[in-house]
Formats: sequence, structure tokens, C-alpha cells
Amino acid sequence: MGQEPRLSPQLTEDVDLGELNNSLGFLLRVAQVRVYDQFYERFGADDLRPGEFSMLWLMHLNPGIKQGILAQTLRIKPAHMTKTVRRFEDQGLIEREIPDHDRRSVLLKLTAKGEDFVAANKRNFFGENAYNSHGLSAEEEAMLAHLLKRYAGLEAKEIP
Repeated sequence: MGQEPRLSPQLTEDVDLGELNNSLGFLLRVAQVRVYDQFYERFGADDLRPGEFSMLWLMHLNPGIKQGILAQTLRIKPAHMTKTVRRFEDQGLIEREIPDHDRRSVLLKLTAKGEDFVAANKRNFFGENAYNSHGLSAEEEAMLAHLLKRYAGLEAKEIP
């Protein structure tokens, strides 16, 4: 009946992005997709999602952190946070505690299994063995990290 539309073969490199080429939102999104693709190549079989190691890492560094503070720090919506905490608890990676003095708070800490998981995967997330290879020099990487922290409002929280 109808004819298939004729599409000319074209490489994505040939697409004119116009002003998108300098749009921070667009560039951040494309960079995020690249990082996620690299993440799933390395961890897809491990039932780990982007951001989850960050949760475990912060629990490692801040044993007994309040669930709400962890969610605010990582910009995680409460419903998603609750679901992920339950899954981590079911996997034996974390323990939850509700303190007697504040029954509305939930304190989180890693179990021995969680500590082992963080220790075993630290090199996959940080340093030269990190999953998110980018081809930047050390100086470029430091500059990009500095600019992203500044853009995200995290510059004052920088650890020396």
C-alpha cells in the first residue's frame, strides 16, 4: 500500500546539533548515557544499578547514616530509596536500625557481607580500574570533576 519512507544513510557524527552542541543539559545527558552504558557492560550481570554502589559507599564511610540524609545527599526519591534499602537488606548487604530516641528515623549500616562487597568493588568504581573510562588526562579529569562539583553545588563539600 504505502511506500516506506526513504531515509538516507547517515552517521550520527554527521548530524548537525546546532545550539545543542553547547547545551549543558544535553551534554550532561549524553555523558550520563555513556557512563550508564559502561556501567552495565561491567556490572549488568551483578544485579547492581547505577547509584547503588554510591549508596553502599556512603554507608561504608558513614556507618549509621540516617536513611533520609542518605537519600537527600544522593538526590534519591523516598519511594526509590525505600525499595532499594529493602533489596539491600534482603541481599544481606545492610542492616536497618530504628533508634529508641527517634522512632521516625532509620539508621543504615553495612553488614560484613556489605563491607566485603564494597571492598571487592572499590577499584571498579574509583581510580585507574574504574568502569567509567573517559579518555581524559588526569588534569582534564580533575578539571571536569571540579566544574561538575561547582555546577552541582557540591564544591564546598570537597574533601582534600
